[in-house]
Amino acid sequence: MIGLSPAIIFLVAGVLLPLFPATARRYIVLLVPVVGVALLLLTPHGNYGQLSIFGLDLTTYRLDKLAFVWALIFHIAAFIGGLYAFHLKDTTQQVAALLYQGAAIGAVLAGDLLTLFVWWEITAIASVFLIWARRTERAYRVGMRYLLIQIGSGVILLTGVLMYLNDTNSLAFDNLGLHSPATLLIFIAFGIKCAFPLLHNWLQDAYPEATVTGTVILSAFTTKLAVYALARGYAGTEILIWIGAIMTAFPIFFAVIENDLRRVLSYSLNNQLGFMVVGVGIGTEMALNGAAAHAFSHILYKSLLFMAMGAVLYRVKTIKASELGGLYKSMPWTTFFCIIGSLSISAFPLFSGFISKSMILTAVAVEHHTIVWLILLLASAGVMDHSGIKIPFFAFFAHDSGKRCEEAPTHMLTAMGITAFLCIAIGVYPDALYAILPYPVDYAPYTTAHVITQLQLLMFSALAFVALFLSGMYPPEIKSLNLDTDWLYRKAAVSIIKPVHSFVATTQAQIFAGMAAMAVASVKKIDRIAGPQAWLSRTMDSTAMVALVVGTLFIFLLLYLF
Repeated sequence: MIGLSPAIIFLVAGVLLPLFPATARRYIVLLVPVVGVALLLLTPHGNYGQLSIFGLDLTTYRLDKLAFVWALIFHIAAFIGGLYAFHLKDTTQQVAALLYQGAAIGAVLAGDLLTLFVWWEITAIASVFLIWARRTERAYRVGMRYLLIQIGSGVILLTGVLMYLNDTNSLAFDNLGLHSPATLLIFIAFGIKCAFPLLHNWLQDAYPEATVTGTVILSAFTTKLAVYALARGYAGTEILIWIGAIMTAFPIFFAVIENDLRRVLSYSLNNQLGFMVVGVGIGTEMALNGAAAHAFSHILYKSLLFMAMGAVLYRVKTIKASELGGLYKSMPWTTFFCIIGSLSISAFPLFSGFISKSMILTAVAVEHHTIVWLILLLASAGVMDHSGIKIPFFAFFAHDSGKRCEEAPTHMLTAMGITAFLCIAIGVYPDALYAILPYPVDYAPYTTAHVITQLQLLMFSALAFVALFLSGMYPPEIKSLNLDTDWLYRKAAVSIIKPVHSFVATTQAQIFAGMAAMAVASVKKIDRIAGPQAWLSRTMDSTAMVALVVGTLFIFLLLYLF
């Protein structure tokens, strides 16, 4: 069994799952990641599944320190997601989740670009069913947009891979760098999945429209797979520093004014990805360790926040901040776990976000990227506002909505409890996470300067929120439609294309009508000349026929002689 990729376990289980009864399927979904992580832990680091196809050397399973971090947290996320979704009897969601999770694990364990592409596409196809499983017209349309973008990323990736193969005669998935059109295309494909600025809208469009459990699962895999791909292929690429800095800053403004709390978390997810991208762009050992640690921590606390909001949606049937409030009375445990997630994402000391984000900030400071460091500091304050305070405050405390409901189901609370424990455990004892990072760690998060600086930042952020809220200057939670850059292709482009399409359709109709008229006129002329009543169709008597033949022969004779 050693050398067998855990992704195969997920794939086989996903294919065979419909053959089992509903009760058994729930336990299989929990068992698969347990078997997978056992297989992962028992396998020595090295290359496995090496093949040669058409003269191309493939490494379908590569396990090293970098891949191990992502593969491990993906297994943990798969188990927590399965436990959170234990109530499900929907075969579609269960199968899609297993295939999606397995494909993401297979992608981070891929040692060549062709294997990466295959798993890349499976993640796209499988994950869309977690959106469509909501079975609404809106979910269908969102899913189609999501699938178009994800498949588009795959097409760009394949094009880049083929060009790279032509340039280098290699498919090895190592550091690629931005040295050719081929690696640029691969970089763009990774950027789409990582939700780079202007390429990010699929995230906020799709994740909030997925099912209660689907959003939790989606939040853990696709974008973090892209961060891994960037860390593997483009570590130290300077443009990533500025891309990541922009990613940390711009979602803050959208998150503050957004009414849908799952969409707030989606913008927040985009913001947190920016910290990881900056770490990859810096490219030093400390920065890459920080990116890996932050991806690990982020999957946990973001899943916890999405689980809390999913539990609210499951019980109350709405996730609009304007329609919530006062739910701490009905859902005290969900409130408690949500607060832990909020403290973690805000990077409070003794919580997981602190021991990973501070590593990235330190790496940026060490490399003297002062402007980027200031942007990240501002972004950290913004996170405290929209995820640290806004999410729990408006969902559970502000303006009591009068809604009363049951607490979240036991299995959901258990999943949230495990995740909350891990958020605290990593924050209290970071050495457990630091021990599995790609490079040796020479960093102490709990220094006086780190702790005091972070607490000052968080306290001033909280003070700013309180002052703005009490003064009425904080953006109110109202039913609204907030425009993002996807307006450019969903509305502006459509408004341009519609008249163009109308003009083309009208012109085409006129051309076809003219051609049809010409054809009718031609037929009429032919009918007048050779139709049943035309003179060419008339019957001639024998005398006239003989005269016609003799006359014709006489003409030919004259032409021949002269």
